[in-house]
Amino acid sequence: MVPYPAGGGTDILARAVVEAVRPSLDQPIVVENRPGAQGAIGSEQVARAEPDGHTLLVVTSTHNLNKYQLQQISYDPLRDFTPVAVMSRQILVLVAGTTQPFHDVPGLVAHARANPGAVGFGATEAVTAWAGHEFNRRAGVRTEEVQYRGGGLLMNDIVAGHLPIGWTSTASAIPHLQTGRVRILAVSTSQRTPLLPDVPTVQEGGVAGYDVSGWVAMLGPAGLPPALAGRIHAVLAAAYAEPALRQRFQTLGLEPDLRDPAASAEFLKADDARWAAAAAAGQIVKAQ
Repeated sequence: MVPYPAGGGTDILARAVVEAVRPSLDQPIVVENRPGAQGAIGSEQVARAEPDGHTLLVVTSTHNLNKYQLQQISYDPLRDFTPVAVMSRQILVLVAGTTQPFHDVPGLVAHARANPGAVGFGATEAVTAWAGHEFNRRAGVRTEEVQYRGGGLLMNDIVAGHLPIGWTSTASAIPHLQTGRVRILAVSTSQRTPLLPDVPTVQEGGVAGYDVSGWVAMLGPAGLPPALAGRIHAVLAAAYAEPALRQRFQTLGLEPDLRDPAASAEFLKADDARWAAAAAAGQIVKAQ
């Protein structure tokens, strides 16, 4: 279950991994997209599924953040799921169309300050929205959030020139570079990524302290037996070791970061604590 639309970065990752593991299993695997409510609709379905290993969820860090941003969800992101694997590090990128009147982060900041509220930024879920609002806070500008149902739709509007800027995953953005109508202004992390070695960080663009990244993880329902979670992880690990999948990740703009169930559980708890601290500091406000 991918609780986001087809064509976005998480969907691209899930389908690449499924394609790689399918030959090693004696049963079919189906990727089902069930978008809505920032991933909460599809996640709820998996939370209610039998913990038999036949229904799994592939989500971004929005899964944890939803607890602090949405007014109400019917499940607990930690308690109601069993970690199987953290699958990748999700580096976000700040993208713009080549027709926009700025070519880098300093140019964007200057333009946004001269036109407060006139620049819209595209976001697809809670983490990309957080990236945009954190940029506003640290850069001292006001850009307005424009919500999209998925990274594919956001990038289509960037290419068409309908949306000035957007925050999205490398997997969503990189395939569009060949159009010549998309410019990646910066990566969201404090260090450059090998996927885009020539693209500066937001910090290099003059926004001090900016460092935002996410993750993609595979979860099962609560009660998934540890041995079964371990077996599923082992299948993933075998696929990740194959050169063909590593090359596929590179082509798609994905940064693999495979962690076993125990390490994933600790990672997800620490991530939840980070969002809890941000909410307590008033940096996250529940949607009205």
